[in-house]
Amino acid sequence: MFLLRNTIFVAISFVYMNIAALKAEIEQFIHQQSFGQHPAELYEPIRYLMDLGGKRMRPLLVLMAYQLFADDWKKALAPAVGVEVFHNFTLMHDDIMDCAPLRRGQPTVHEKWNTNIAILSGDVMLVKAYELMLEAAPNRLLEVLRSFNRCAAEVCEGQQLDMNFEQREAVSEGEYIEMIRLNAFAGLCPGVGRVLGRSRHKNLPGFAGFWRKYRHRISAQR
Repeated sequence: MFLLRNTIFVAISFVYMNIAALKAEIEQFIHQQSFGQHPAELYEPIRYLMDLGGKRMRPLLVLMAYQLFADDWKKALAPAVGVEVFHNFTLMHDDIMDCAPLRRGQPTVHEKWNTNIAILSGDVMLVKAYELMLEAAPNRLLEVLRSFNRCAAEVCEGQQLDMNFEQREAVSEGEYIEMIRLNAFAGLCPGVGRVLGRSRHKNLPGFAGFWRKYRHRISAQR
């Protein structure tokens, strides 16, 4: 029993250290990105929002899924951060739609600058997200972009459902869960990691079934 507990502790410690190391790499990569400089009013809001931090759960999921299939995870770092940039783009526009004053305890972009700047800066973030996604391996790029585009459209569908529900007196639990699944975008991330990493290794048995079963739970994490 002692050996079993010790083995579990070592395994959990390894996973925790791996996540911490991956997150540090993600933060460094984001910090090194030049999202643009001129005009400053366009690009400063992007740097401001990206520097507010967050869990970085989405790029972590991409990299951790990638590591199930390949060891050279740094090749997936740019697309993983592309997912994070897209996520923050949706947050910037979502804050406008919700008239939210704060994001992660700090003024939202439309409050700190104005609504028009927040809309335009968010549009540029979408472009930057695609630029980072283009760093995927050429033989995986098309499949990655198809998956990315499909889930990006689902985010918009989920947001529209969210607005529709505000006009209704009752929403079923199933409808609400589906809206969250579409809107959260996290459901894309392990799938992107799998696509990026499987070029060197065959698909692991059970991955597809596991992903179908637990995707909605991961998607609920905002």
